[in-house]
Amino acid sequence: MAITFPQLRKLLLPGGALLLLITTVFGFNSRSENEKTGNKHLPAEFQSGEMVAATDFGVKSNSFENASAGIKKAVDHCKGKTNVTLLLPGGRIDVWPEGAGRQELYISNGTEDDTLSKMKNIGFLFDGFKNITVEGNNTLVVLHGKMISFAILNSDNIIFKNVRFDYERPTMSELTIQSVSPQAIDTKFHPDSKYYIDSGHINLYGEGWKNKSFHTILFDPLKNIMKYNSFKPFLESTAVSTGPLQVKFEGDFSKTNFHAGDVLTVRDPYRDNAGVFISGSKNIRLENVAMQYMHGLGIVSQFSENIALIKVKASPGENSGRIVSSFADCFHFSGCRGTILIDSCFTSGSHDDPINVHGTHLKIVSVTSGNTLTVRFMHHQTYGFEAFFAEDSIAFINPNTLLPKGYAVVKYAKLINKREMELTLNENPPVHLKEGDCIENLTWTPELTVRNSRFERTNTRGILVTTRRKVLIENNIFFRTGMHAILIADDAANWFESGAVQDVTIRNNRFEECGYNSAPDNYVIAIAPENHDLVPGKYVHRNIRIENNFFKVYDPSLLTARSVDGLLFSNNTISQSDFMVGDSSKPSIKLTACTSVIARNNIFNTTWKAIVNIESMNPKQVNTNYSITQRDAKKNHQ
Repeated sequence: MAITFPQLRKLLLPGGALLLLITTVFGFNSRSENEKTGNKHLPAEFQSGEMVAATDFGVKSNSFENASAGIKKAVDHCKGKTNVTLLLPGGRIDVWPEGAGRQELYISNGTEDDTLSKMKNIGFLFDGFKNITVEGNNTLVVLHGKMISFAILNSDNIIFKNVRFDYERPTMSELTIQSVSPQAIDTKFHPDSKYYIDSGHINLYGEGWKNKSFHTILFDPLKNIMKYNSFKPFLESTAVSTGPLQVKFEGDFSKTNFHAGDVLTVRDPYRDNAGVFISGSKNIRLENVAMQYMHGLGIVSQFSENIALIKVKASPGENSGRIVSSFADCFHFSGCRGTILIDSCFTSGSHDDPINVHGTHLKIVSVTSGNTLTVRFMHHQTYGFEAFFAEDSIAFINPNTLLPKGYAVVKYAKLINKREMELTLNENPPVHLKEGDCIENLTWTPELTVRNSRFERTNTRGILVTTRRKVLIENNIFFRTGMHAILIADDAANWFESGAVQDVTIRNNRFEECGYNSAPDNYVIAIAPENHDLVPGKYVHRNIRIENNFFKVYDPSLLTARSVDGLLFSNNTISQSDFMVGDSSKPSIKLTACTSVIARNNIFNTTWKAIVNIESMNPKQVNTNYSITQRDAKKNHQ
């Protein structure tokens, strides 16, 4: 049954205690579903509106039965209502593809270029909803098979809070090395990782899938870091079962560098899913949401507006014994606008970047008569969705310089096939525009704030950001990210992720021993647009301030920057670490074709002295109290 919040308040005793009647109203069994799960009370405050209990639609906690059909009925019951809260029962509920929502979805950076079905199975599907809150009541939702935890499509004012998601069988296999010799390695598989041995060959499988490829990242528990590795020696060896979850691999391991305690995390890199998908939606808030495993990409927001992630965790469940929580990126934003807020979040154990915020360059493939052009998605994992809309402002971008060639406004936009869009502009494009140039959508660019968060256990970067609007990154901890803790890129040749930044503040963060996977380019912060042709006096990025941060580093590599107009590196404290052996002769700051740079008033508690190294620029373009050295541009680019 449904109950309104005013009616619910009448059931409250002084002090906020609930009458026993609430157990009947919401279908709870107080012992089996509250005391046993540790969820002994409902949220203390409710907003005005109607409450819908998932238990009224057959969703039972701790039953281990398929709750998909009941969830779908409960969600559908909420559609069209105003200010409704869907209440989950607490405890554990299990969902399978059978009976769940299904929809064809094309997800940025997460759709492989093949003819296989793009239909997704979705635990909670909200399409065309307004003003709904999902109160998770600390429920653990366990997914079976490859599924999206929840999707929010074409919806406004949606809140998802106090809920946890995990996979019964993650698509990531994990095995710990127990002993190593040149001829054999003994391993123990995690109980959640399923395998079988066929004629001496190891096979990894799950609910409806089997590994065809074996992308491998090694977790070193002594250093608490993730490193690229290879499963090839294990595939070429003979696998022998030596006990429950224990496998001995007999072969040639003489050229490997494994150690007892190392954990191999192995996946098939085929991207066909996401942890959460938000598309075409506005005013979305995820709060106190724990994503304990996500297959494909993580939480993906695509062409949506005003997204807030508050106290969202992408990390394995406590006491799970697992290392990896995310198959690839954790929080991914493609072509969004309005504001993106990431506050008090935590990521641990991702096979790719914790945060990536970007637009998408589409390449011009034909310029027809007048004001009509055809543009094409270029990266093989990004296509199939509308990337431009009527009245969007656009920039024409030279892919070699990443500089604008002109601007226009879209009059009409149409997706003519999965790869191409036809755009009609409000006026004729610039006469010097040609096929091969790219287009950036300037309207769909967000402001970004990332604060009070911690990022650890990733073999790649911490934050990737390319947006023209204001960016604030403050009060975060970046702990041993494998590559740059922060990367500001922009490219029109590889991932085709746009665009130029114009107002970035990076302050009061703590960077600890980052970049170990990317030496010698192991700079903690990198501003690295992929503009292959430099234009004197023209710059891709501008107005970047890096101040009042703490850097704990094992060699001098702090900042590398290319094609920036207006760069401040000031009032930072740098402390030397013995985490690993570095190259003390390297410059602390490496600059290429930058101007209006200030690098001074930093504190170096190190054995080396700060050096600023420049290329394709004049020393007068740097205001610094450190030594300046110059690179030979021709020699450097041979």
